[in-house]
Amino acid sequence: MKFIFLTILTFVFSFLGMLLIFKPASNPLPADTSKNVKTSEIPTRQAQVNAVSKKWNVQSVDTMKQSRDQARQFSTDINLQKTIDPQVSAIAGMGATHIGIGTPYDPEFLPVLKLWVQSARKHNLKVFFRGNLSGWEKWFGYQKIGRAEHIRKTEEFIEKNPGLFEDGDIFSSCPECENGEKLDRSNKAQIDDYKAFLIKEYNITKKSFKKINKQVASNYYSMNGDMAFLMMDKKTTAAFDGIVVIDHYVKDTTRLEKDIKELARKSGGKIVLGEFGAPIPNIHGRMSDEEQKRWIEDALNKVSKIPELYGINYWVNIGGSTAIFRDNLQPKPVVSVITAFFSGNK
Repeated sequence: MKFIFLTILTFVFSFLGMLLIFKPASNPLPADTSKNVKTSEIPTRQAQVNAVSKKWNVQSVDTMKQSRDQARQFSTDINLQKTIDPQVSAIAGMGATHIGIGTPYDPEFLPVLKLWVQSARKHNLKVFFRGNLSGWEKWFGYQKIGRAEHIRKTEEFIEKNPGLFEDGDIFSSCPECENGEKLDRSNKAQIDDYKAFLIKEYNITKKSFKKINKQVASNYYSMNGDMAFLMMDKKTTAAFDGIVVIDHYVKDTTRLEKDIKELARKSGGKIVLGEFGAPIPNIHGRMSDEEQKRWIEDALNKVSKIPELYGINYWVNIGGSTAIFRDNLQPKPVVSVITAFFSGNK
């Protein structure tokens, strides 16, 4: 009996030893630490969730009718400044990754631009800078500036204001830059010279962001669709590191889908809708809220199947015919559609 007992005891200890040696790997799912999460960490974690579920790499809503068109009023009107935070919060609530801010880059407007940028950071949004130097198109009564001055002042703006920028931002130095030029689109030499100007400015902005140690994409030179078809061949697109940005309004959604596919084929690049929305009255006619919702939903259904579509900036949040919020920030029906796409639920 003593021998049998010792044999059994030896077997038990051997078995326990094997369990210790061959212990299974720990549970790959993290323990529930929600009770230990600091409030300040929650926006970051939510952003990580959004980053996984988003439909496009860039999901933005533009504020141009406020952040640019009323920039001078914002600089003096405290009550107007108080509307910035609610606007930015509403856009963040849609699952956006970026917010389009059109405030000019001149020193006069820098305090207003900072207000918009600070609110974007507060709501965990990256910024799609879509302003310009006012003199390029003579905004706000500014004197016209030429190409050399535009390049120099843009370089100065970036390097003197490193605190404005964060990694992951987008910077357009000259959206729809053709609007500040008198171009003969049938003149190839003139178009080639214009391309060279844009490429030169892009390379200088790229160096400036490297100098201030910020990873900001500055190759988003938005242009009207017809200009993009004229300019953006494979060689030019490569010079802009593979990004083609179009501000594109067309009557029907099938045309929008076709144009994006054709431009992607022609350019060999990724396409970003720098401005997109409906209705524009002289293109779409007038639409009810429900008609707007159906048009945008049909458009997004079509373009979401195009692998070359890299990003969308919906134009505009409030204040225009394409607005998705009323002036009191009540959402129109189309907001639920865009939110569903931005959240990866469509």
